[in-house]
Amino acid sequence: MAEKITVLIADDHSVVRQGVRVFLETQAEIEVIGEADSGEKAVEICAEYAPDVVLLDLILPNINGVEATRQIKQVSPRSNVVILTSYHEDEHIVPAIKAGALSYLLKDVSPPELIEAVRKASCGEAVIHPQIAQKIMKGLRETNDNQMRLHNELSKRELEVLQLLAEGISNAEIATRLFISEKTVKSHVSNILSKLHLADRTQAAVYAWRNKVVS
Repeated sequence: MAEKITVLIADDHSVVRQGVRVFLETQAEIEVIGEADSGEKAVEICAEYAPDVVLLDLILPNINGVEATRQIKQVSPRSNVVILTSYHEDEHIVPAIKAGALSYLLKDVSPPELIEAVRKASCGEAVIHPQIAQKIMKGLRETNDNQMRLHNELSKRELEVLQLLAEGISNAEIATRLFISEKTVKSHVSNILSKLHLADRTQAAVYAWRNKVVS
């Protein structure tokens, strides 16, 4: 006999939790192992029971669904998070996916679609509401556009320094190549990291290759 798919339902409305639970429990292969009325509680239950699937609302007390998703993936990496919410505004969608949510559904989803999403999530397969999929693509495009805008803020000299930095060249060597002082190179590197919102030279090199500053 196959093992049941274990599910945690996290929503701050008891009526929603109970309704979803009653329906899920009509499915022989699904077992609801708990309910949470806050993001904090959802994380606690995941840390203890590591459910296969977490049905998670975005708007929760204490910590919201995005932060709860991030923490759930830390305490229980095997748990796949399915966002189930009525919230479809742009500012939470991409952050939820980036935080580790596998699927994103709206609460107008039909019962059979919800069951299918739970089954797929248990196998690591994503299901995204069509309306949400469009917004995710838009959000990712805007992220890329923002990165390009950051990149365009670099001066010609900073761009030259970034290119050499990406090739693994030291500050002293960059100074020699560009006929400037090593102190000036350090200043340029500092400006580059600040403008691109990066932490160190390694991240700057990765950025340069990823954004084709070097070929």
